[in-house]
Amino acid sequence: MKNNRRNFLKTGTVLSASALAASMLSAIPARVTASPVTTGDNGGSKNQYRTLGSGKHSIKVSYGLGLGCMGMSFNRSFIPNTKDMITVIRKAYEMGVTLFDTAEAYGPFTNEVLVGEAIAPFRKHITLCSKFGFDIQNGKLTGGLNSQPAHIRAVVEQSLKRLKTDVIDLVYQHRVDPKVPMEDVAGTIKDLTKEGKIKHFGLSEAGPESIRKAHAVQPLTALQTEFSLMTREPALEVFSVCEELGIGFVPYSPLSRAYLTGYINERTKYIATNDNRPGLPRYKPEAIVANWGIIDVLTAFGNQRGYTAAQVALAWLMAQKPWVVPIPGTTKLAHLQENLGAATVDLTPDELKQITNDITAIKIVGDRCATPQTK
Repeated sequence: MKNNRRNFLKTGTVLSASALAASMLSAIPARVTASPVTTGDNGGSKNQYRTLGSGKHSIKVSYGLGLGCMGMSFNRSFIPNTKDMITVIRKAYEMGVTLFDTAEAYGPFTNEVLVGEAIAPFRKHITLCSKFGFDIQNGKLTGGLNSQPAHIRAVVEQSLKRLKTDVIDLVYQHRVDPKVPMEDVAGTIKDLTKEGKIKHFGLSEAGPESIRKAHAVQPLTALQTEFSLMTREPALEVFSVCEELGIGFVPYSPLSRAYLTGYINERTKYIATNDNRPGLPRYKPEAIVANWGIIDVLTAFGNQRGYTAAQVALAWLMAQKPWVVPIPGTTKLAHLQENLGAATVDLTPDELKQITNDITAIKIVGDRCATPQTK
């Protein structure tokens, strides 16, 4: 079966995008669930889920992967047709995806509306994630932060309406607000949880001190931070804290904003009014060229085994810890299937070491963001 799958993926590279999507999707039965996690009490067979958080604050996630929905309406240059994006989200659910990620800041607001419409038929069967924390005035991001308790409450109420739901399964503070004590933020979430408007609490781009302060007031289910083969700092900064406290880790931009797919290069054109990549040092043409050795490593490894660069990059992330759940985003059915295929990639300890050593030997040119994000 593994050889057949690898041969199929090899053959698929010569198909057109539409033909590839059609053939891949037809090969997947509805509601498939899979995960690269193995457990010792079932003979080493694959577990169907990964778990974020612990105890009553835990969430089970099928496939070991979620779907990041931001790019379907925000910050990725073109804005796709809404009906097509609803199709992608619903197809993801049919294929077994149960974790869907959005935020009020994406649009702003438009992504929550899209996701709310798309998930309506199966809302009770999935984990819905959204975020608060950015300052939005007159429908536009100001560049500032706002996690004042009253503002958090207002955002949650508005998000509930846009998402067409009565509860949000996992709510993240989008960025740590230095003007508001973390204890006040966590206390507000604790109250909203008691009121039944939120089920679980998470932080995004939070450092160890912020994580500990929040967790002491309202236990955290997940930390969402940029993490990929190009951005490996979180493993050094917060993994030990997450493991100690039983907090799951959700890498956003796990494919480094499409760079690790090999689909963008130094000639790629962006629409600067709806894309943050032109302002990120790592996406300057000279940096893209300088970092291309990473694509060479992933491609060479994948070609020998029938995997794409994206699948190898995602599999590497999932192999770091059993409580790591990446949320790659896409607007294309073919890429959705490609990403989910990473759940079938079994990296041996030697292969994992090989990839890590080969990538570590490459000096990454350009910071991931113009200003520090983690606080």
